[in-house]
Amino acid sequence: MRDIQASDAKTHLLQILDEVERGETVRITRHGRPIARIVPEANRRQAEIDKAIANIKALRRHTGKITVEEILSARHEGHNY
Repeated sequence: MRDIQASDAKTHLLQILDEVERGETVRITRHGRPIARIVPEANRRQAEIDKAIANIKALRRHTGKITVEEILSARHEGHNY
């Protein structure tokens, strides 16, 4: 969770809403005291999760099983260590 001053929240509202849409919770403060909290909509987030799980299951039906090594390789693909 991230804290932001009320005056900054007013200036950067659209950016804050983008963060909340991505799952972040933002707490609004005034003079260092919390006054409000902006949280992601629970139903919308659950719908996204359900859709992602359905997509993964459909993909697995077409591709078959993969090994842990293949998963880790794909996860690290493109990383510069």
